[in-house]
Amino acid sequence: MRRALLIMHDHLSPADPLVARLTERGYAVAQRLVVPGERHATPDVAFDFPDPRDWDLIIPLGSPWAVDDLAAIGTWVTPELAMLRKAHEAGVPVLGVCFGGQALAAALGGGVERSPRPELGWVTVETDDPALVGPGPWFQFHYDRWILPPGAVEIARNGVCSQAFTVGRSMGVQFHPEINVPQLENWLVHGGADLVRAAGRDPDAMLESLRRDEAAAIGRCGALVDAFLERVAV
Repeated sequence: MRRALLIMHDHLSPADPLVARLTERGYAVAQRLVVPGERHATPDVAFDFPDPRDWDLIIPLGSPWAVDDLAAIGTWVTPELAMLRKAHEAGVPVLGVCFGGQALAAALGGGVERSPRPELGWVTVETDDPALVGPGPWFQFHYDRWILPPGAVEIARNGVCSQAFTVGRSMGVQFHPEINVPQLENWLVHGGADLVRAAGRDPDAMLESLRRDEAAAIGRCGALVDAFLERVAV
């Protein structure tokens, strides 16, 4: 059986729809948590990343911290970038989600910078390959954006930032295809509601929108995973 490593940077983002689809596709999914809940306010933990060559797929997920905030997370983000670089060099596919996509870009010679404005909630994207990355809507919750690494092919974008790219057998997406109601509830309860209000949005309306459209969102997640496995990670 093929083995996938899911890297959870914080305890609030379990990515259940993504795990379910990978399991349906025949992967044994192992989940590793980098920053445990009791260290959320002090995330400068030590973490030993495994050798990516022992896995068939690596999926680094989102994070409430910034890839380039070395003062907060340098103890583990620097070794994570080294691990992603090693995965790419060994031909191990990576599917980077939000922070994970930014980390993939930075690991391969690109970078991360602040977005001109945050994207919080449902966003559509302009896509060059809708069979790989559809127009959405996709759920977004980010303040940073990547700078594409050398050799990357941008697949999707909008007026704020690049939204998806491929490089070798790997892909980064800026949005959260794995979103579901429990995950968004986690984010909103643990500080996200204040961020949403600060951006002029209504967190209750955001959550209700996801409740209405959760099944469709999970369907888009499955389609994205399928297309990635069949067209990029081959």
